Amino acid sequence: MDWRALPPLSALRAFAAFAQTGNVTAAGDALGVSHAAISQQLRTLETHLDAALLDRSGRALRLTARGEQLAQSLRGGFALMAEGVAQISAARDDRPLHISVTPTLASSWLMPRLSRFRAAHPEVRLMIDPSPEVVTLSPDGIDMAIRYGRGGWPGVDSVLLWQSPMVVVGAPDLAAQVPQGDLPALAGLPWIEEFGLSETSRWRYRTLGDKQPVATLEVPGNLLLDGARDGQGITATARRFVERDIAAGRLVVLHEEARHESGYHIVTRPGVLRPPLKAFVAWLRREAAA
Repeated sequence: MDWRALPPLSALRAFAAFAQTGNVTAAGDALGVSHAAISQQLRTLETHLDAALLDRSGRALRLTARGEQLAQSLRGGFALMAEGVAQISAARDDRPLHISVTPTLASSWLMPRLSRFRAAHPEVRLMIDPSPEVVTLSPDGIDMAIRYGRGGWPGVDSVLLWQSPMVVVGAPDLAAQVPQGDLPALAGLPWIEEFGLSETSRWRYRTLGDKQPVATLEVPGNLLLDGARDGQGITATARRFVERDIAAGRLVVLHEEARHESGYHIVTRPGVLRPPLKAFVAWLRREAAA
């Protein structure tokens, strides 16, 4: 096929819309453009083909014999295109919604609430991928991530889910061993962290500087706060995850950052969200606001 011989697709679409609707105004409405734009595209198509496709002798435009021939071909061609696009869109919308979140966020915030989304949207299949790694989003892979930081990352769209300061917390017995708010002294206590380089371990490296802990215990993210409650070490986490523990006295705040411009963001690829993802993002924002 000689692709260069084909007229511009925009001109073919305008002509097909005119052939279907019968006038330039209705064709413009169907394509979301002005009637003047349709008229221009029709002239462009005739010039490209060097053929009269429209009879302009009467008060209203009518298709010539060649115009009828082209319109019939385009109807079949555009119908096949629409069917192919619909099949791909249906396959895309039918695959599971793949969500990447940090393990601590998954166990401390997302999972306790997820039943409400599933009750409201039983048709949506979910895959929750708890990982501290910063993942790459793709059309056939991970649809959305919840990432900690200030937002504005290149190549993706990000919307703030909620802000929360980082705190260092520990069980009361451990907390009693150092003065509250004495940041350098915290390096003398055992720390618990989740596997991998997470937002909390990055925060610890930035905050403690050269005063890194003498002993650390790495555990899966869903066990992090359990270990802190049991007194196995202190840990850094978003305050929102441990508000109830602090209020109940299970955990004591040893340090809280004074400025907190960072937070957890909903991160998606640029463009229109497929319906299941759009529903999930809207639900996340409602839950965060509540």
